[in-house]
Amino acid sequence: MACEVEEMATIRNFEGFQPVSLKQEGDDQPSETDQLSAEEGDPVKDPEPRQISRQPSVTESTLYPNPYHQPFVSRKYFATRPGATETAMEDLKGHIAKTSGETIQGFWLLTEIDHWNNEKERILLVTDKTLLICKYDFIMLSCVQLQRIPLSSVYRICLGKFVFPGMSLDKRQGEGLRIYWGSLEQQSLFSRWNPWSTEVPYATFTEHPMKHTSEKFLEICKLSGFTSKLVPAIQNAHKNSTGSGRGKGLMVLTEPILIETYTGLMSFIGNRNKLGYSLARGSIGF
Repeated sequence: MACEVEEMATIRNFEGFQPVSLKQEGDDQPSETDQLSAEEGDPVKDPEPRQISRQPSVTESTLYPNPYHQPFVSRKYFATRPGATETAMEDLKGHIAKTSGETIQGFWLLTEIDHWNNEKERILLVTDKTLLICKYDFIMLSCVQLQRIPLSSVYRICLGKFVFPGMSLDKRQGEGLRIYWGSLEQQSLFSRWNPWSTEVPYATFTEHPMKHTSEKFLEICKLSGFTSKLVPAIQNAHKNSTGSGRGKGLMVLTEPILIETYTGLMSFIGNRNKLGYSLARGSIGF
């Protein structure tokens, strides 16, 4: 009992405990608590504005080689995998050396837009006599289809923005290049409205979506670079042509490029899912 009485007496002594501000002798500066209490308790006084120095915030960011494109997106395209474009170049160089022996003047990776507005990944090569349009499988690293167009047969090149009929439901923005080598009047109605036709007398191109992935792709995916090589090559081919071709020279025009599609359901599905590219598609494959 005596111990319990002593403990209760001790507790009563602590009930009157008051918090004490810890301040050393000679310290005349008020504490932060005192300053806040004084400011809150005297709202009438308007103290002089204090100069608050702020440290500039620094946000650390990882800069990839391409600041315009996220790397995980570019890795989905098999054309960007290490060695893919180099292998394609060597394959096509070997094929040209065996078949024609012509001199290659340039190599480009562009997107072809067919007459139904479908995007297709294509490799283009310009030699001294021929324009080659190659469908290349970057997954199996093999040439699937190769179209040869004699440069002497190309008579018109159009540069401009894409335009569509007023009632079209699937339109695209941007600019492109269209190359004509045949007569539009002689094109059959079946080939015009057949989405899989290969008898269309022109080809339309725009820049590949991986143009800004790296300096290498910026060079081979640039439409202006392709045009600067193609035009003089065609002009030289016309000068050296001895056949009974058009012989009218080359016209380079700046005008809108018409893509005559209306509903565009097939191109809407295909272009949104990038079906015309060699693309990694997760667990469902290509």
